[in-house]
Amino acid sequence: MTEETLSSTHPPLPPTTEEDRFAWLRLLRSRRVGVTTFHRLMAEHGTAQNALAALPEVARAAGLDAYEICPPGVIDAELKAARAAKARLLCLGDADYPLDLADIDDAPPMLWAIGDPALLKKPMIGLVGARNASSLGTRMSRGLAHDLGAKGFAIVSGLARGVDTAAHLAALKSGTIAVMAGGVDVIYPAENVNLATDIAKSGLRLSEQPMGLQPMARHFPRRNRIISGLSRAVVVVEAAAKSGSLITARDALDQGREVLAVPGHPFDARAAGCNMLIRDGARLVRHADDVIEALGPIASTQQPAQGELPIIPAQPPEQRSLRETAALHQKILARLGPSPMAEDQLIRDLAAPARTVGPVLVDLELDGKIERQPGGLLARIS
Repeated sequence: MTEETLSSTHPPLPPTTEEDRFAWLRLLRSRRVGVTTFHRLMAEHGTAQNALAALPEVARAAGLDAYEICPPGVIDAELKAARAAKARLLCLGDADYPLDLADIDDAPPMLWAIGDPALLKKPMIGLVGARNASSLGTRMSRGLAHDLGAKGFAIVSGLARGVDTAAHLAALKSGTIAVMAGGVDVIYPAENVNLATDIAKSGLRLSEQPMGLQPMARHFPRRNRIISGLSRAVVVVEAAAKSGSLITARDALDQGREVLAVPGHPFDARAAGCNMLIRDGARLVRHADDVIEALGPIASTQQPAQGELPIIPAQPPEQRSLRETAALHQKILARLGPSPMAEDQLIRDLAAPARTVGPVLVDLELDGKIERQPGGLLARIS
């Protein structure tokens, strides 16, 4: 089975019973079933129960013998983890599911939410940018988030370091939404544990991933389409010429959203992506009024409308200082070279818990300093 073009533009009817929700989760967590395949199967078979019954034969037709759908125990474990984390499941078509997100072609069938889903009724603005933001960049992010929040917008970002963190902090009182690359109960990066806790109290955390899933580099681009899909407009504050923020901007354009960018000095690599966006037609942003002007008249509210093993809830992430994180970065880079090394061997050499090393490996992978190779191998990029 492959991710194919959607055969229907109509979302499936939302699940109305616990049995339906269980079946939706089981279908979505089955091997080789991504978002697009989920939508196609639902369009072809009408219900998740029917799609699950047909899935083994669909897999055989695609050349996958001995295919097994997701075991019920995996879903039981995910639901148990969700109850422990006080997470709520939002399904496509539900009254609480955000309508703007439902409009995109690859809308997540299900989202785990921790916090206040009422924020999804507000008009939303995405604010994204560099993780290694400059002091001016973080100041701009804070100012935009605060002023847009005061005008009635919820601020959407990705809980990353730098621009994202500044935006969330400035919008805590007015309303902020953190879209997470891993499980909604897995805080990444570790230094944002307190911020994530505050967002759960007064804002909202969202994720389409299973509970307890540690984020990997490939999860972040998928996360970015949700940030832009939720938002009426996406503002890029600082971004290098090749960065995840530009992926979010591209997603926003594909989804018909407004894209805006804060200009920067031509000599600052952190501004290169923003300057390119402006060169290519993105609206230049100096302050919150520029964003509001770009949107034009806008209503203040929306209309309501994979693995085979059980997923274990993540342990609370360790809080580390920036100095400790930098030291761990150096230890990892010192042990890796161009020749691939097994990740479990690296963890043993470091004599550190896997849950401590894992997020740091994601950092280094996103920074382009290491790469993952087939078979669980890691290598340093020279």
